Amino acid sequence: MSAVATPVSPMLVRLAAEKATGALLRDHGTLYLVDGRVVHAESPAAPGVDVLLTTGGRLPREGWDEAVDRAGAHRAVGRFLVDSGRLHDGELEICHLGAVFDAAFFALSPTSGPTRFRYGVGHWFGTVRPVSAEAVERETVRRRELLDAVWPYASVDTAPVVPRPAAPGQSVGGRQRALLAAADGERTPAELARLLGRPAFHTLLDIRRLAAAGLVETPLEPESAPPAPAPLAAPQVTDPDIALLRRLRDALEAHL
Repeated sequence: MSAVATPVSPMLVRLAAEKATGALLRDHGTLYLVDGRVVHAESPAAPGVDVLLTTGGRLPREGWDEAVDRAGAHRAVGRFLVDSGRLHDGELEICHLGAVFDAAFFALSPTSGPTRFRYGVGHWFGTVRPVSAEAVERETVRRRELLDAVWPYASVDTAPVVPRPAAPGQSVGGRQRALLAAADGERTPAELARLLGRPAFHTLLDIRRLAAAGLVETPLEPESAPPAPAPLAAPQVTDPDIALLRRLRDALEAHL
C-alpha cells in the first residue's frame, strides 16, 4: 500500500503489507482478509448481504437459508448462489461489494477499544471479489467526508429518526419518501436500513440530506462532547480498484 499520513487503521495497513490471512476484529465490526486483501466485512450497524438480497426482493429467504446450510461449512455460500442459478455472477459481485464497503465503513470508524487479528480465520460466505485494503481505507475516508459535507452533525446517524413537516412546495424523491414513511420517531438509521433492505451508509446519507433540508430533526450535540476529528485527507493514488468503486457506486445508485 502507498504511505498514508494518518491511516484509518494502521493495523490494516500492516496486515496488507504482510499479505496476512485472517479476521481483523474492531469494536464496530470485522474485516476478513486473504493474502492481505479484504474479502468480506461485517458490522452490527450495517445490513448483511443476506438482508440486501432477501429484503430487497432479489432472493427468497428460503433460497438464502439453503445456500448457507449446504455451502456454509465449505466457505462457499456465494459460489453456491451462482452455481445453483439463484444469482448471476455480476449480481453477486455488486451486492457483496456493496455489503463489504458498507460494513467496512462502520468497522473502521474511530474506536477506543482494542483491535485484534486472528490469523487463519475465514468467513463462511467465501471469497467473491477481493479488494485492496488501500481501496477500503480510501472509500471509508471518502464516505466520512461526504457525510460531513452534506450535514456535519453526526448525532443524526444514531438517534431515532424524527420526521418534520415539509415546507410549502417542498418535495423529496421516492427513495427519501419511503425512508420518511418508515421513520416512526423510534427507529434508528440502522434499523431503517434493515427494514428497507438498503445499505446503512446510503441510509445515513439520505438522512443527513433530509436533516439539511429540515425534514428530519437534528438532535442537539451534548455541550461537553469533544469536537469531531477533522476528516482524513484521501490519498492521491492510482489503483485498479478505483474503476471497481465507480462501478459499484453507479450500480448502487441505480438500484436504490
